[in-house]
Amino acid sequence: MFIPTTREEITALGWESLDVIIVSGDTYTDNSYNGSAVIGHWLIRHGFRVGIIAQPRIDVPDDITRLGVPELFWSVSAGCVDSMVANYTAVQKFRKDDDFTPGGQNNRRLDRACIAYTNLIKKYAKGKPIILGGIEASLRRIAHYDYWSDSVRRSILFDSKADAITYGMAELSNLAIAESMRDGRDWKNVPGVCYISNEPPQDYIPIPSYEDCSKDNEAFMESFRIFRDNCDPVTAKGLVQLHANRYLVQNPPSRLLTSEELDSVYEMDFENRVHPFYLKDGDVKAIQTVRNSITTHRGCYGDCSFCAIAVHQGRTVVSRSEESIVREVERYAADPRFNGIIQDVGGPTANMYGIECLKKLRNGCCKDKSCLGDRPCPSLHIDHSRQIGLLNRIRNVPGVRKVFVNSGIRYDMILADKARGDDYLNLLVKHHVSGQMKIAPEHISPRVLKAMGKPGQQQLKDFKRKFDQCAQSCGKDLFLTYYFIAAHPGCREEDMRQLSRFCHDQLHISPEQVQIFTPTPSTVSTAMYRSGKDMDGKPIFSEHDTKRKIAQKYIVVRRDDGKHRCQRPHQAQRCLPLRRVHSDPEVIGPHQLRIPHQRAGHTDRAVGLSRGGSGQRSEGCLPFDSTMVPRTQILGTAVPIGLHPFGELHSLQQAQIPQKVPLIPHEPAGQK
Repeated sequence: MFIPTTREEITALGWESLDVIIVSGDTYTDNSYNGSAVIGHWLIRHGFRVGIIAQPRIDVPDDITRLGVPELFWSVSAGCVDSMVANYTAVQKFRKDDDFTPGGQNNRRLDRACIAYTNLIKKYAKGKPIILGGIEASLRRIAHYDYWSDSVRRSILFDSKADAITYGMAELSNLAIAESMRDGRDWKNVPGVCYISNEPPQDYIPIPSYEDCSKDNEAFMESFRIFRDNCDPVTAKGLVQLHANRYLVQNPPSRLLTSEELDSVYEMDFENRVHPFYLKDGDVKAIQTVRNSITTHRGCYGDCSFCAIAVHQGRTVVSRSEESIVREVERYAADPRFNGIIQDVGGPTANMYGIECLKKLRNGCCKDKSCLGDRPCPSLHIDHSRQIGLLNRIRNVPGVRKVFVNSGIRYDMILADKARGDDYLNLLVKHHVSGQMKIAPEHISPRVLKAMGKPGQQQLKDFKRKFDQCAQSCGKDLFLTYYFIAAHPGCREEDMRQLSRFCHDQLHISPEQVQIFTPTPSTVSTAMYRSGKDMDGKPIFSEHDTKRKIAQKYIVVRRDDGKHRCQRPHQAQRCLPLRRVHSDPEVIGPHQLRIPHQRAGHTDRAVGLSRGGSGQRSEGCLPFDSTMVPRTQILGTAVPIGLHPFGELHSLQQAQIPQKVPLIPHEPAGQK
């Protein structure tokens, strides 16, 4: 069923009022990739009456007041993507398109949406607590670097004047708050919650204050280190951060959902379509990218420096049961609208399903090493057997004609699985790749890869060779799609020239787009960008000049006339004008926390195709991925309230609001 968004729907359900009203920066698509829909259905399943208001107008009270005032609290989300990432490119140009808005025009999404919607509620419907959730609030919960103002901003809780933040995936924390408010109990001890206090709780770890972080890069890095080290549910402690004369209190994170609980989340009664109330305003492109797609797990231990999944979803993978996944596929197959194609079976990284470190499950994440990094940890026993069995079962469900794996693949994990890695790759090539397989080497320069936390170029070459052999032996005309990033901390122009030569000489491609790194809140890469130091305290170069960032990108990318946009003549001579291979470079992969169809233009990622078997280039277009998260948001950027993120206004002209109507201020008084 749809979560009610009109008075008529509330009456039809026999409800006189609502316990919780969710306000979202995205339009209301009822599926498991929409964090607001997940939280709403989760609370309804546990006996609460929930309504939802999507993209309310801020010039009049009609939208925000149409469902009344909730009995318990307002739940505010900027949407599946941080609103600043959704609204601006890596070089801070306004995005005209928005796949999460009916009609596709970016005329309903506000800048700093959590602040704007909180002010809207306080102006027209005040009286009940306001709880922030989703990717924007989650990753801005402590003092953080904000790329769009080039400054360290306060916790979004202070700037918005909301009552609390539920960070991370937030099913358990939202439910605990609702139950506590209903029963008259104090909710401020709920795990996974941030709130403001006049006094710091005992035994919580103090981190450098907002004032210190804003003027001292050493303090900023120390704050980030402590914050990052206290994101694991097994080992994390509570944190406090002084803002002027009050404290931001972050309770320890919620525990991870069990596999059984995760099954129940994804088997809730989703309609898997846009609510008719909003569909009348136009088609919503984002629903097309996730329709008939399956989430198999949450979490990612790839721990890439530019990615926010580790902070938002966690570095521990929790997998659904095969039975639950197959039941979901069977429900799709029973729908008369089903076309026989499962668009994606995956998660943040598709081939992490069913693979986790037992030591980590017992003791928490290691603080001194990564599960993968440049090479997989020996304690991580990589075995693709479970995913092989799952894909075979799904493919044999009656009514299913084709099953694709469009989520990103960690090729280093395939190489590390000596027992079943080749079997898994063969299975993908034979049955589950729709023309192209997406992989994300991101770069090939050793120093840049080290800063990114990615495997070396030799593993990329080894995998390409293995993929080409597999495609040729299967008689398949398949391609590898490569994602690259320019202007990441540690990357100079000579590194991009090295990448350009590698793409031409080794991969035999000419990337159509390179993603310019976007420093998004709460990632390692952003901390390096702000401070000029890596996590070990060593100096690291970061390009801050916009023109030079663009120059890095165009060392690799060609102009529309087929020539490389090189700054020196001899560079152009080294690069052959290969054919165009990607018509929509901004589209980025699913749960990769790659912003979805909102598209990864959010950071202009580099995409190139290389043909399996023959090594030739070919025309092609990267299809939409099954995810509702922009790559930028993840790539150094932010993630949803799971992969469901929970979810700002621009100028008056952009919002198409009469200029005589006063806007609710987005900046708190005294905040610059």
